[in-house]
Amino acid sequence: TQNLDNRESGQITIGACYAIVPSSVRHPATYTDSFIPKFAELLSGCKNVLDPFGGVGKLALIKQHGFTGKVVCNELEPEWAEAGKYNVDEWSIGDAANLRFANSEFDAICTSPTYGNRMADHHNAKDASKRITYRHCLGRPLDEQNTGKMQWGEKYRQKHVEIYTECLRVLKPNGLFIINISDHIRKGEVIPVVDWHKETLLSMGMRLVKEIKIETPRMGFGKNAKVRVPHECILVFRHVA
Repeated sequence: TQNLDNRESGQITIGACYAIVPSSVRHPATYTDSFIPKFAELLSGCKNVLDPFGGVGKLALIKQHGFTGKVVCNELEPEWAEAGKYNVDEWSIGDAANLRFANSEFDAICTSPTYGNRMADHHNAKDASKRITYRHCLGRPLDEQNTGKMQWGEKYRQKHVEIYTECLRVLKPNGLFIINISDHIRKGEVIPVVDWHKETLLSMGMRLVKEIKIETPRMGFGKNAKVRVPHECILVFRHVA
């Protein structure tokens, strides 16, 4: 877990590691506000929940909608964990494919994997065009294990299999596994990201109990501005042990 005693200077302590957090650091892909009460409803009765792709910890807002359990977030980039001002009960900093938690520790996992879209672009752009990517919002190159720098492809898929395997290790039998995921457009065609995540978790022994499609505002600029996928999905699984 991290010690956040040095907020004034922007320095956070994680074990013996130190990071200077620029004031401009922000996360480009936090949860859509309307999803938070839905998560709280789905997680009702759970004593604890883990977000392995914790970002800035926005999942903790479920406490404002009746969730009374413990919210734990794991995030690979320490600056994002520090930038969040949400009421997270416990932070862990590290790769979601190597979680520090015990077997069957959590009643639920609720998270939003990266989508493998152009937000994963990670070159250091020199022009003045508007960009919303993980790398540009963090202000430095992402960790090599961060899925935020992985375009849709074999590396992206393999990394998520590793992460899901670890998530199932720390999830209790019959525990809830909730993911918020979306397809995206590439070269004018819809990339079936949702179906891949769904089929992967089913193949790992999960049982799909609910699939919710919610129309959301999408980015209004960029190469595919006029052909955005109109909705995101919330997939709800049970861990069949």
